[in-house]
Amino acid sequence: DFSLDLDAFPLANPDDGSAFRLVDTKPTPRPKFGPKWRFNQHRPQLPQRRDEEQRREAAIFKSSVDIQPEWNMLEQIPFSTFTKLSFSVSDPEDLLLCGALEYYDRSFDRITPKNERRLERFKNRNFFKVTTTDDPVIRRLANEDKATVFATDTILATLMCAPRSVYSWDIVVQRVGNKLFFDKRDGSQLDLLSVHETSQEPLPEAKDDINSAYSLSVEAAYINQNFSQQVLVRDGNKVSFDEPNPFANEGDEVASVAYRYRRWKLDGDMYLVARCEVQSVVEVSNKNSFVTLNALNEFDPKYSGVDWRQKLETQRGAVLATELKNNANKLAKWTAQAILASADLMKLGYVTRVHPRDHFNHVILGVVGYKPRDFASQINLNTSNMWGIVKSIVDLCMKLNEGKYVLVKDPSKPQVRIYEVPADAFENDYVEEPLPEEEQVQPPSEDAEGVEANGTTTDDKEIEAQT
Repeated sequence: DFSLDLDAFPLANPDDGSAFRLVDTKPTPRPKFGPKWRFNQHRPQLPQRRDEEQRREAAIFKSSVDIQPEWNMLEQIPFSTFTKLSFSVSDPEDLLLCGALEYYDRSFDRITPKNERRLERFKNRNFFKVTTTDDPVIRRLANEDKATVFATDTILATLMCAPRSVYSWDIVVQRVGNKLFFDKRDGSQLDLLSVHETSQEPLPEAKDDINSAYSLSVEAAYINQNFSQQVLVRDGNKVSFDEPNPFANEGDEVASVAYRYRRWKLDGDMYLVARCEVQSVVEVSNKNSFVTLNALNEFDPKYSGVDWRQKLETQRGAVLATELKNNANKLAKWTAQAILASADLMKLGYVTRVHPRDHFNHVILGVVGYKPRDFASQINLNTSNMWGIVKSIVDLCMKLNEGKYVLVKDPSKPQVRIYEVPADAFENDYVEEPLPEEEQVQPPSEDAEGVEANGTTTDDKEIEAQT
């Protein structure tokens, strides 16, 4: 079963068994491949809110993964060593392009807070967030010995921007023969989007508060998905690539996405292959340019001190500066992913709640485009430093024995730890059954119909009863 985006993330009370499901997940037979990958399906934990190094000692923050007593800690790497690293890679080569892209709708460039647009919901479009070793294309490339190191853009961006991270995260590393696989655990929060992670203002502690770090990250991931599909020209006109979407079943309606399987040379005979994503395409002087689509989201101006509806048109620089302060890690990761995919353009949407206490209904107040490398220099994201971090972690992991390891961002210090873990860590042959229909929580849509997921809709009363 693919680990699909936002599948089985409880939105509100973690104990009531309700799940926030945005996608139609059909279990797919799992192909057999090298390392056996069956991770445990534990509910993800609440990410911590702020680094104690950064003046917030109130909360005791939780690790993204439960550190077991039998795990053997091998290394602790302070972020201060990461910031000094530098490594330049030559341009990558595309080994394969999969999927199909719809065109970006330029009318969204003209949105302002005065003519805001309601954020739509996409009930039937499937989004796939498949980890490295569950990707059939990566398995094929590994079997063909196309590289030594395999990862996804999400995982690489997490490493590349590690020094900006505050919340705990973890990445599983498997050394199989001479190869290295970087993976995320099932139930990992790597695909959720942090909100307010690098801000000085504490968020509410209670997990079921709509402005807790956890609730906000689920809301942000949901907004991001819908935004990425809404800003397209949905006329059936698509640019298709070498192979169809490798994760879709026949007849599925899939989100607009292209996967670029790209290869970078790290050393003499050491290559890294990563699956990189772009979400759209735009025609510039008769040539198709790749576009990434992401949405920043405002939840309550009281926290940021900047009201987007008032400031976005006249003081866009101030709005962006505040976002760069409060969401430094998320913006850096998006930029790193756009650079990894060699996107020509990254579009950032500004999405806010219709009302600060309603986290189900949103409007788009504006969309701004940047060239990824220009934006990177604006936010002091240095590509040779990004690759320096990846290269140092790869070199370190290549010295390890065959086996399984986990990299964990320390919940309360700016450092990452490497643990050696048992071969069966995170494995579990138990397959989670989909929740009964009546237990699934969906955000209500304008017509009071819930988002369809696993063929179910939920109305407002049920949601209120469960939140």
